[in-house]
Parts: sequence; structure tokens; C-alpha cells
Amino acid sequence: MAELATAVLAVDLPPVSIRGGAGRFDPVPECETLTLADWATAVLDAATAAGWDRFVLAGHSLGGATIAEVARRAPDRVAHLVYVSAVVPEEGGSVLDILPAELLERTAGGLTEEAVREMFCTGMDEDQTRFVLDNVGTEVAGVLTEAVSRVGTPRTMPVSFVRLARDNALPPATQNTCIERLRREVDVVDVVDLDSGHDVMISLPATLAAVLDKVAAAAL
Repeated sequence: MAELATAVLAVDLPPVSIRGGAGRFDPVPECETLTLADWATAVLDAATAAGWDRFVLAGHSLGGATIAEVARRAPDRVAHLVYVSAVVPEEGGSVLDILPAELLERTAGGLTEEAVREMFCTGMDEDQTRFVLDNVGTEVAGVLTEAVSRVGTPRTMPVSFVRLARDNALPPATQNTCIERLRREVDVVDVVDLDSGHDVMISLPATLAAVLDKVAAAAL
């Protein structure tokens, strides 16, 4: 965030207790009941509290499902959608449907340090890797199997997709599938290629910030 010239708001989605810190692996009951609608409400409420009527919305990884829900619920407030190596299931499908079988096998026993390093930390130095290891936490299980819809998003919605060449969590082939799905639903999808692993905001923060600043300058 420090590298961005544009005003930015990073929303801590509920449950906040698992977003880093000592409680990030706690079996929080809300992890079983929270929905994409809850996350979309959190995003819209945060934007309203910040005084933002219209904004560029970026989502990374699982965040692709959240920004899609926001855009279809409040398309008049979203100036541009940016998917950063983010999931785009088939209309009505789930996030789990799109995840590569190899990733599911690798994480079947939990997010071990070895798995986190392999999936998320490609191209990072040891300090960056340690930051990821110290902040990765539990996912909200229900959202992974929830049906994702983009119905309500206008075809004219400006969309960008940041494709990461060395992503081991959402490999380029899967990202290409996501891009093609978006291209069936909106008029234009601008693809930006970066030579990074999955957590590009940590490995190449200035490079990603430049992409987002360029989008914001044109959209707002």
C-alpha cells in the first residue's frame, strides 16, 4: 500500500480475528457461516465509511469472488475491476471447482510451511517469505463451496486481469481460463503480465502499485 500514489483502502474481511496475528488459525465459528454476500457488504460499508461513492476494486486470489459479488450488487459504484491472479469460476460454480487438483492435494493436510513456500512465495527473499508464513491463516470454508455469480455486472464494466507467470497456487493455465470466462461476460478485459509468484503484492509491490495507479488514473 505504501507504494501506491492513489488513495487506497484495504478491507479486513470478517472474521477479522483470522486476518493475521496469533488467532489466524483459530477455528472461528463464523468461518462456517460467512458468505460472499457478507464480504461484499463489508467492502461496500467500508467504502461508504471512507466517503467513497465510486472506486476501483481490486481482488487477489480468492478475492476474485468477492469483487464479483460487489460489482453485481453495486455496479454504479465500481469504476473498474482488477483481478490479480484471482479466481473466476463458471457462472454458478464455486471457487473449489476452479482450484487445480494439485493444489487441493498439496493442502489436504493443512497449510504446512513447505506448502506455503511452494504455492505463495516464488521469487521472494527470506524476509518476504517469513512475512507470508507469519500471516497466512484459515480460509472461510463455506465461501469455497458457495455458488459464485456475476449476473448483474454490465458488459461495459471495465476489467483488468493481472496474470502472474510464476504463480504456483493459481497457475497461468488456470488464470487463462479465468480470463476467457471474463471475456465472455464483458466487452474488454485488459491483461497485464507480471513475472511473479502468487503473492505479487509482497514480491513486487512497486510493480503492482504502478499497474493499479495507472488503472485508477484512467478510471477515476
